[in-house]
Amino acid sequence: MEETRLRDSRELRGEPGISDVAIGGAAPPHDVGTNGVPAAVYAALDLGTNNCRLLIARPAGESFRVVDSFSRIIRLGEGVSTTGQISEAAIERAMAALAVCRDKIVARNARRLRLIATEACRAAANGDAFRNRVADELGIRLEVIDRETEAGLAVTGCLPLVDAAASGAILFDIGGGSTELVRLERRGDPRQGVPEMAGWASIPLGVVTLAERFGGKSVTRQSYDAMVAEVARHLAAFAAAHGGRLDGMHLLGTSGTVTTIAGVYQNLTRYDRRRIDGIWMNDVDVTHVIDSLLATSYSDRAGNACIGPDRADLVLAGCAILDAIRNAFPMPRLRVADRGLREGMLIEMMREDHAIAAA
Repeated sequence: MEETRLRDSRELRGEPGISDVAIGGAAPPHDVGTNGVPAAVYAALDLGTNNCRLLIARPAGESFRVVDSFSRIIRLGEGVSTTGQISEAAIERAMAALAVCRDKIVARNARRLRLIATEACRAAANGDAFRNRVADELGIRLEVIDRETEAGLAVTGCLPLVDAAASGAILFDIGGGSTELVRLERRGDPRQGVPEMAGWASIPLGVVTLAERFGGKSVTRQSYDAMVAEVARHLAAFAAAHGGRLDGMHLLGTSGTVTTIAGVYQNLTRYDRRRIDGIWMNDVDVTHVIDSLLATSYSDRAGNACIGPDRADLVLAGCAILDAIRNAFPMPRLRVADRGLREGMLIEMMREDHAIAAA
């Protein structure tokens, strides 16, 4: 794991730091630890194929309290599946978002960081050159993680949402350039013990890559079924190995796809994480939402408050991935998680520092 300790904005830009004084004054009383010392500030950044996300938090009890966050769709992986390169336009979008993240990290005086990049940087021939530019211009040194690490972080971030009465779950994370799946199982009594990874897989298909291959704006039932079939082909080996013994288990999804479906299901006039994270949906309701989205035009999807123009051409590709997963792992319940890699990174760092209790 590549971790970074940043001192001030000069060091973030690659220049020598000049002070250890916290920016913005002393921490408020509720951020003071048990020894009267201000609790450390942690930052986790996830630069994905589609999104740039940042979460800044302090330890609090057995978990953490968020003090700042940021999320922006940047489509870093746009065109990578066909050209093999991150485009200059995508780089500029990413640089602008990362500059915001840098400023937030400095303003919050975060001292313990993990800054990761995923599929776009793994796949692009110029991924290293892009990361070097980010380091030179912004002082942010991105760590490209492998797919197994990505799956493990999703598990750490989402584990609290596994039903306490369930024997396990099939966790999936639909990304922009890849999709990770994990079979989680409780050993022995399903009411006891922490679910453990019994198997995992990563397929090189996400909402961006699938939409670019099959089209995302105008999606017919025929093209949609073709997307589902393509995903199913990649899922086949993992489904054969882990698709049995599903009694007492449920699906657990983390991604923009499942949170969007949950928002549409609730007819939200604006996205509200508090009404999404942890919600249960049954199989019939998920099917109804997907069928309704298939029946809408691109402009109608763009006008939906839970989708918007940035996701309107990607949401049906995400639904196709979800349908392939549902076909491979037929279970009556899906739990939606508005959490994932960033939460996993924060929890791991805080546990390493003994700032929160280990699981």
